[in-house]
Amino acid sequence: MIALKTVSQIQIEIQKFSPHPEHVKLLAVSKKQPVDKIHELLSQGQHLFGENYVQEALEKMKLLSQHTIEWHLIGHIQSKKINSIIGKFAYIHSVDSLKLAQLINHKSAEMNSVQKIFIEVNLGAEESKTGFTIENIEKYWPEISALTSVKICGLMALPPLSNDEHVTRGYFKALHALQQKLKKETDTTWHPLDSLSMGTSQDYPLALQEGATIIRVGTILFGERN
Repeated sequence: MIALKTVSQIQIEIQKFSPHPEHVKLLAVSKKQPVDKIHELLSQGQHLFGENYVQEALEKMKLLSQHTIEWHLIGHIQSKKINSIIGKFAYIHSVDSLKLAQLINHKSAEMNSVQKIFIEVNLGAEESKTGFTIENIEKYWPEISALTSVKICGLMALPPLSNDEHVTRGYFKALHALQQKLKKETDTTWHPLDSLSMGTSQDYPLALQEGATIIRVGTILFGERN
């Protein structure tokens, strides 16, 4: 059972663990959580929320439209949902294929907008997870980084679960190293590639130490999901 923490307690930990705390954002993962719990975090000063499911997110947006909330989409996206998400989310973290990046780019261009995205990396090449492997992201990078109606803000990953801190830290280090390598091959005036979305309730202190700029924290803030 994970002990709950307040937003301010986690913000103190960000100051403690991150080498650049001024660049770190706390993303409260509110999937499958009721609106009243979101209200509680809003009262603590939290305004960044991450949702996994498009329909659930859109419903919450309506219910909470009177509040200033920055919504992030962090779950796997079906191609048929693209039309309903562009312009609704400040960031899409889960761009896990070239096809999806191209579809988002095309729809954004149609709407004369630019969608901020993260490229999802499958660090452990796990068959149960989507995302580019470290090997194939470099193969597709020229095509991804040529897109002009998306803005690649950074990389996102959910490493394989491990009870070994050194193993988990190694995955975070690998994502940071990949980010630095890709930045050298990218026009960062358009695709800043300066953010790392990594770290959850189980491992965010390690992620912070290894350069996370967005930690995706759910259970430790909200409690167990319904």
